[in-house]
Parts: sequence; structure tokens; C-alpha cells
Amino acid sequence: MTEETSFKQLLQGIAGDDLEVLQGIVKSASPLKIQIVNDDKLTIGLNITYVPRHLTDYKTEISGPNIQSYYYTGNNMESGTAPVSSSHVHALGRIPVTVHNALKVGEKVHVLSFNHGKQYYVLDRTEG
Repeated sequence: MTEETSFKQLLQGIAGDDLEVLQGIVKSASPLKIQIVNDDKLTIGLNITYVPRHLTDYKTEISGPNIQSYYYTGNNMESGTAPVSSSHVHALGRIPVTVHNALKVGEKVHVLSFNHGKQYYVLDRTEG
């Protein structure tokens, strides 16, 4: 692969001409609507679009040697703060957290079009 090979060329080389990498702009976050750049008539929504977990708000767990510096409030981390005791951390091992990373209005994204333009997969945010 040369430096001139684009991501689009790489994917099309693997999957053929059925795949197309498009650029879009998030027009609505809830419900999700993405306007495809250079095609004013094409706005895609959740009914035909797959959004990977890393581009959503999601819950996960964290652990680490200095976890007691984090604050935990039982089952709801957003309702207040209570320091985590060292003994609680060692017994628990992990602390639940919510990652707020959902797509926002105005963000630019790369979108993979497949199944002859009937389905889409949001690859990631883009710069600028």
C-alpha cells in the first residue's frame, strides 16, 4: 500500500465497488440524522444506519491502582458524590462509569455505504 492509497480505495479493494466511504454532517442527535455531503437529498437515520458503541453514550467499568481518587455513589454516579473507601475498592475491583461520547449536531463523520446504498455504518468522527 502506498501513501497515496486512500481509506476508500483500501476498502473498495477488499470488498469491491459495493462499498463507498461518504462524508456526512450530523443534523440531529436524537433521533440520529446524518446529511451526506454533496447529496442534499440523502439524509440517513437509525433505521438504516449502524452506529458503533464508541460513538454513543455507554456504560462500562474502570479499575486501576488509584481508583480511590474517583467518586462513586452506588448505582447512580450522577446523583452526587461520595468518596470510595480503599477497602470498598479492593472488594469491588471495578467502578461503573458512563462514557459520554454520542454524536453531536454539527460533527462531521465518515460513513460507510454498503448493500448498494441501502445500509450505512458510521466509521468515526472526522477533523474539521
